[in-house]
Amino acid sequence: MKRKFKIHASQMICVICSLVLFSQIGCQEQAMMTEKAPPEIEFKELVYDFGEVGPSAKHEGQFEFTNVGEGLLKITKVGQCCGVKTKIDKMEYAPGESGILHVEWNSGPLESKMNRQLVVHSNDKTDPQTSLTIKAQVVLKVAWEPKRLRLFLDEDNAGCPKITINSIDGQPFSVTGFKSTADCITVDFDPTVEATEFVLEPRIDAEKLKKSLKGRVNITLNHPQGKNATILYSVLPKYTVNPPLLILFNAVPEKPIVRTISVLNNYRKDFEIESLSSNSNIVGIEVLEQKKISNGYQLEVAITPPADEGKTKFTDQLSLSIKDGEELPIRCNGYYTKRKAEAQTQQSTIEESG
Repeated sequence: MKRKFKIHASQMICVICSLVLFSQIGCQEQAMMTEKAPPEIEFKELVYDFGEVGPSAKHEGQFEFTNVGEGLLKITKVGQCCGVKTKIDKMEYAPGESGILHVEWNSGPLESKMNRQLVVHSNDKTDPQTSLTIKAQVVLKVAWEPKRLRLFLDEDNAGCPKITINSIDGQPFSVTGFKSTADCITVDFDPTVEATEFVLEPRIDAEKLKKSLKGRVNITLNHPQGKNATILYSVLPKYTVNPPLLILFNAVPEKPIVRTISVLNNYRKDFEIESLSSNSNIVGIEVLEQKKISNGYQLEVAITPPADEGKTKFTDQLSLSIKDGEELPIRCNGYYTKRKAEAQTQQSTIEESG
């Protein structure tokens, strides 16, 4: 005898709701499992040290990494840093999959230390921005002395010493070029001669040197591990003016301002001041007092600002003439008082209303 079962509509609704609820719970559990299995990026090394490298050359290195998590690793960006190029094969990595970040940079011509930072951005929740470091020491295989020249206008050939350049690794090379600022320093050399050491004898052009008190000497070489030798030079000037820049705050048009200016001879030589004047005749100049001090003079000077004509500032170039013919520049910057400008504005407003 067969039994018949009747399922009421209310019972059917309960069954459907149970199935839907079961499905939702399954999806939630799946989502929770996914959340519990995130990607994780792990680099074999966080620092790549190239060690000692040669100058003026391309250098390549790499960072190895692995996705040690259980989710899909996505590299979103590799931050760039100055002078370093990066390349990565792809941007997504399955669990357990490894990859390589390639780096490339060019060393400069001079001895130096290189330290750069790279940032790798990914969907690793614990380390979304991994910082990597690239280090190197650029080493030259040539050496030279002196590294800096201190020159003097009152000495023969400005007191310039000889320049010695030698090969550290014993490899012969040639001097292929010599250039100085304003061509004030020159030497004789033969680019066809090879040796492991050169001693250069500089010649100084005194007149050109007076106009270029600071500069550099660039010596080019054909040694594969040292293409350039750079020497900075500075010249003790004959005179020093203090201050070299006059700044006049709260200036009032056509009202003199007194300032003190000192002029010294750095070589302890006697001299005479001939005059102090304005190159453009923008400001008025009057020397109130000239007092002799050690190695020079101290001047009390009255500087008269020009009529403002609606301006807020003025500039001028002064010239202090020495009796031997040398001209010493002094820059002058002035700023009118704000009260004066406001008073003029108020006066204009009154005149317009009248």
